[in-house]
Amino acid sequence: MKSLQDTATLHNGVEMPWFGLGVFQVEEGPELVQAVKSAIVHGYRSIDTAAIYGNETGVGQAIREGIEAAGISRSELFITSKVWNADLGYESTIAAYEASLERLGIEYLDLYLIHWPVAGKYKEAWRALETLYAAGKIRAIGVSNFQVHHLQDLLQDASVKPMVNQVEYHPRLTQKELQAFCRANGIQLEAWSPLMQGQLLHDPVLTGLAQKYNKTVPQIILRWDVQQGVITIPKSTKEQRIIENSRIFDFELSPEDMGRIDALNQNLRVGPDPDNFDF
Repeated sequence: MKSLQDTATLHNGVEMPWFGLGVFQVEEGPELVQAVKSAIVHGYRSIDTAAIYGNETGVGQAIREGIEAAGISRSELFITSKVWNADLGYESTIAAYEASLERLGIEYLDLYLIHWPVAGKYKEAWRALETLYAAGKIRAIGVSNFQVHHLQDLLQDASVKPMVNQVEYHPRLTQKELQAFCRANGIQLEAWSPLMQGQLLHDPVLTGLAQKYNKTVPQIILRWDVQQGVITIPKSTKEQRIIENSRIFDFELSPEDMGRIDALNQNLRVGPDPDNFDF
């Protein structure tokens, strides 16, 4: 991993960037468009959104403007979106996919995820994703917020294994059992909320490592992600922070320091518990 364009190879051979921009809780409007556009101009190739974020239209506008400004083609970008819980079901998932494409103004998604493991609903949604994938309408399919038992249940009936599982993942929630299961099954783990919504910025271990490597605390955490083999998508709307976050490919954390970050785990979530949510 030497640059922002470096990729992980998913189990179907598709190349997915190790690093991308997340847009959770970024509202439609000029700030969103400028953030995504500037990320693309500064070398980001992966953008992650979701139907429930309510910002796919603005992301689509930013993609078009970013492609033009950066002088690249759509095929050089990796765009992810997700089907929301209310749309889980065979026909409704297919309809939700088409609606996301229309809002984004693009012809295909690189990755489409089931957003949450709603009991009794995700298998039909997965069957829809398999249909879309087989038809060549999505380059890769996956899930989000699935724990080991959800994956085991899904795999009992799936014709296609998920290529990605996007979960809350940061130094206070290292999910080692899930990470091992995904690795053993060829499922790429991806981190949302990798910076724990800013709650780790003053942690003494991380600030000490930041001083040691002459980096910021976010850079230390994001480098830890990719050295763990975990794709990461930090969110920011500020151009300087977008640039700064991505500057993690010019140093390497020692095995000892990787272990020190691992030891910060408290199984602590900032987001909902995938085994106990009601939306």
